[in-house]
Amino acid sequence: MNPANRGTAPSLRDQSALLKWSVLLAASLALIVPLELVHLPAALLLGSMAAAILVASFEGELTVPRWPCIFAQGLIGCLVARSIGPAILLTILRQWPLFLVGVCAVLVFSTTLGVLLARWKVLPGSTAVWGSAPGAAGVMMLMSEGFGGDPRLVAFMQFLRVMLVALVASIVSRLWVAHGATASSIAITWFPRVDAQPFCETLALAGIGAFAGAKSRIAAGPLLIPLAMGIVLSGSGLVAITLPPWLMAGCYALVGWAIGLRFTREIVLYAARVFPQILLSTLTLIALCGGLAWLLHVSAGIDALTAYLATSPGGADTVAIIAAASKVDLPFVMAMQTARFMLVMLIGPTLAKMVTRWTVR
Repeated sequence: MNPANRGTAPSLRDQSALLKWSVLLAASLALIVPLELVHLPAALLLGSMAAAILVASFEGELTVPRWPCIFAQGLIGCLVARSIGPAILLTILRQWPLFLVGVCAVLVFSTTLGVLLARWKVLPGSTAVWGSAPGAAGVMMLMSEGFGGDPRLVAFMQFLRVMLVALVASIVSRLWVAHGATASSIAITWFPRVDAQPFCETLALAGIGAFAGAKSRIAAGPLLIPLAMGIVLSGSGLVAITLPPWLMAGCYALVGWAIGLRFTREIVLYAARVFPQILLSTLTLIALCGGLAWLLHVSAGIDALTAYLATSPGGADTVAIIAAASKVDLPFVMAMQTARFMLVMLIGPTLAKMVTRWTVR
């Protein structure tokens, strides 16, 4: 950013941390409350994420503490495990041709759009591939740096897509609920009575699993390891996963802030020139995945909303939050999301190298 403009642009840079957090909390409430009033799924996630981006763009320079954020991911993993049970592996095994087609199709869509962005000189080759990859945003950003990409542009593309996917998926889910009759417009009891033993067991499961995931260096480990442990322990009846709404509200806010605060004014300004092309590419990917969902619905009889969330090119945690608040086949959704993430991790580096070489030629 031009230093001459720094003094004229509004900034929170020199303000106290207390004021910055106060602004973030106030902005989050101002955005979350209207979304909750219209019963939009994942309103807490979307509102907190948008507020964090706003604060970050004004140089708020806040950081969500690492371990509370990791613990929040562990609790979200437990939330998903409570609904899945051991069905996720059986779902994949029983319908493996369908999963193979769905996962590969989304990967082909995203890679093709990355190739086009590279060929049209919008972005360098590997940056375009990693930015378009339908995987965990933070992982894709870190991996891009090791394979010649620009992590700033990758971050912008990934987090823009997370925002758009979360927004579109939430709206689609809400509209489907409005026309679908059975969905939950029931008022949430935020502070229900909670049995102490299963609640403490759930906290221990989330904490131990998230800690192990963070230390294991497995991509999305703080989410996936508690999810796997929860499936086993819950499915066997050893642990009754108990997650009161007030606790999950805090988790959603932490995840939203962690995503939004990674933006900076510099990243926004750096990417402004290519923003229309990136936006068009992201919307095209969402539309193509929506078309794929429609094909799955028509040809395989998958519930339309389930198919849409399963093929949505967003992060697993974002989709998990939206799916958990909707009447969908959650094992199918999470199985598709998890399978695709693993495939991107496995072949992403090879794809980035191939596209870079091809675009250079």
